[in-house]
Amino acid sequence: MEPRLHRRVQRYGWDKAVQDYDRYFVPLLRRCSERSIQLLNPQPAERILDVATGTGVAAFMAAERVGDPGEIVATDISEKMVRQTEANAQERGITNMRFERADAEDLPSPDGSFDAAMCVLGLMYPADPQRAIEEMYRVLRPGARAVACVWGRRDRCGWAEIFPITDARVESDVCPMFFQLGLPGALTFAFQRAGFKDVQDERMDVTLTFASAHELLQALFAGGPVALAYSRFSPEVREQVHREFLDSVEQHRRGEQFDIPGEFVFALAHR
Repeated sequence: MEPRLHRRVQRYGWDKAVQDYDRYFVPLLRRCSERSIQLLNPQPAERILDVATGTGVAAFMAAERVGDPGEIVATDISEKMVRQTEANAQERGITNMRFERADAEDLPSPDGSFDAAMCVLGLMYPADPQRAIEEMYRVLRPGARAVACVWGRRDRCGWAEIFPITDARVESDVCPMFFQLGLPGALTFAFQRAGFKDVQDERMDVTLTFASAHELLQALFAGGPVALAYSRFSPEVREQVHREFLDSVEQHRRGEQFDIPGEFVFALAHR
């Protein structure tokens, strides 16, 4: 897919997904945000960038750590994700956060303007993930640190068939390189190539538990990476993809519940 079109698909796709993502996916993904914050270890008064913040799960954790003297700048390519996170912050009375719609490949911040940066489950989506990592490097001061989390290997992801099932009904691949940084050594190499040093990575096996087929389908189709394509499907096509996808995860069904396996990969690096 042409990079400009890819970015538009991601921007408007996540605009479509925001409500279902926040309701059905966010509670299941909290663990990876918690581990990312543990690795980043935000300190009081630090200024931290959150790239692809989504609805701000990791950003809110970091805001609590840095306190009022610090600042979290939460960015996302989706305007609706940014506005939802801003509304959540206002509702909670959080005042040490700033919000910007920004492309991860072209961050609007000056060189060396942050003490730390993080990107939790966001590097699978840029047209050029390497460029996004290089941008994180650029905006960090010397000695600063960065953390990223991505989905791991395709064969460890129990919901991976959603991509070919969706792609069979659209003209171009939805997320053709979704699992590329999950390959062994790939995330470490990408950070080293961007200039980072002392890169450490780790893998985490997870189980995502959905209480029903409805919750599973809403999370992954309406609230996940194929949301834009899915929003354009007719009711008949939606029924077809639902049936095919449920067949693909049948082995993970436990009564009404689905226990879907997955893998996260984390990287901690220093500028």
